[in-house]
Amino acid sequence: MAFEVEIATVINGTPLRRRVSARQHLADFLRDELELTGTHLGCEHGVCGACSLLVDGEIVRSCLMLAAQVDGKRVDTVEGMSESGALAGLHAAFARRNAAQCGFCTPGMLLTAHELLAQGRPMSRTEIREFIGGNFCRCTGYEAIVDAIESVLEQSK
Repeated sequence: MAFEVEIATVINGTPLRRRVSARQHLADFLRDELELTGTHLGCEHGVCGACSLLVDGEIVRSCLMLAAQVDGKRVDTVEGMSESGALAGLHAAFARRNAAQCGFCTPGMLLTAHELLAQGRPMSRTEIREFIGGNFCRCTGYEAIVDAIESVLEQSK
């Protein structure tokens, strides 16, 4: 039997107490236990960004973080951020610019873009590209994604 620990966390605004395996990754916990499947698993090495989500407001790679590590923390997934309306401007811009083609990278890309926008400062296209550089997109070549993020930045001026 695997060693278990009890965690108390807030997932998408909802307090949660649960026993988790000490070795269970956060991505697996969210997907398998909570059925929050917007968190995608790509490389499982923290390189592709598909598993990105927010822990206490900062982007983390949930394939590298253990579920036990979110004890006492707030976790926001693409589902929660979408339902709250926090990603509405980005959703609209991604749709307008056709920035989500296959959609696999989109949840992590949206949350990374949200963190970028939260900085509240203007950014050049180069800075946007650098900021999202840890999220791999194999379909778009990033132009449409950068266009979408840039358009939301412009609207927020």
